[in-house]
Amino acid sequence: MAGPTNERIAELTRRLEALRGSLDVDRKQRRVEEIAKLSEDGAFWADNAKAQALLKEKAQLEAVTGGYGRVRRGLDDAEALAELAEEARDEATRAEAAQQCEVVAKDLEALEFQRMLSGEHDRAGAIVEVKSGAGGVEAMDWAAMLYRMYMRYCERRGWAVEPADLVAGEEAGISQASFIARGDFAYGFMKAEKGVHRLVRISPFDQAARRQTSFAAVDVTPEIEDDIVVDIKEADVRIDTYRSSGAGGQKVNKTDSAVRITHIPTGLVVAVQNERSQQKNRSVAWKILRAKLYDLEEKKRAEARDAVEAQKKDIDFGSQIRSYVLQPYRMVKDLRTGVETGKVDDVLDGDLDGFIQPYLLGVRRTDRPVED
Repeated sequence: MAGPTNERIAELTRRLEALRGSLDVDRKQRRVEEIAKLSEDGAFWADNAKAQALLKEKAQLEAVTGGYGRVRRGLDDAEALAELAEEARDEATRAEAAQQCEVVAKDLEALEFQRMLSGEHDRAGAIVEVKSGAGGVEAMDWAAMLYRMYMRYCERRGWAVEPADLVAGEEAGISQASFIARGDFAYGFMKAEKGVHRLVRISPFDQAARRQTSFAAVDVTPEIEDDIVVDIKEADVRIDTYRSSGAGGQKVNKTDSAVRITHIPTGLVVAVQNERSQQKNRSVAWKILRAKLYDLEEKKRAEARDAVEAQKKDIDFGSQIRSYVLQPYRMVKDLRTGVETGKVDDVLDGDLDGFIQPYLLGVRRTDRPVED
């Protein structure tokens, strides 16, 4: 009779074989071999940029094929140990086989993680923008809370963060702010946060202590590589410089170092004022504009193919993706997946994986209600 270890091996094997198809392991392995063969040609480095791009593609493919091979070998070892334990009726070997299964399970989870972050730009940095919505000063305070939440999340992930722009609210909080997060799968994770976030609480700005509802919108764009060409005509942009705003004190700029670039055909506006150097702000602004135009073009193509039709409601600016309720009870609930928690303080301190990972794994509610 099959013991628990053999049942565990069978379960892990089923999961691995399912991943083999969804990750397209066989095709990726053929492509790895194809690039390896190309690299043996003496003319491979004639075009250095192309060669580097191919080697980068090869490394990304090998991350998948190598992970699959590692899990496959681990399962074979566990199966061999389990067979040996049954033949010898040896408890020590049986325990070793069970331990090997748990090692394999962790590697398999990492491989499943790669499946949920297998998009074209998932490994890229993320350009994150937070804008206050309906609710006046309350919404601006809420936008500042969200901005801090994402900063803390990036810190938990070990990502580097480069602030880009911050426009303070008239009385409190922020009107809008943006930053670039760089680290492993930064865009892959952060793309799950795109949408409108709703806060319900007793307003600290209302003398009558009434409950208020406010909104803030989060937009996330991949930071595209410099080798991707985005044609921006000089006549299509307007560049304005102005004095950076700040909270006052010694760090307030005395020169017009802030930069705002407006792309006239699309109406896209990018403002950067984090650096004291106008040249650095201009460079970051161009990078963000290029990324936004590239993302816009990608969306147009996707819509033309109807490839993202099912996701439009999830990512549209007007879609409410999550509610954060502080009064009359305490709960954060994702309206797309149904995931909820009462640990509101932890969430606002950047503990977001419990919401992001289910969304990326494809968990969706089928009974999503219409909220007030």
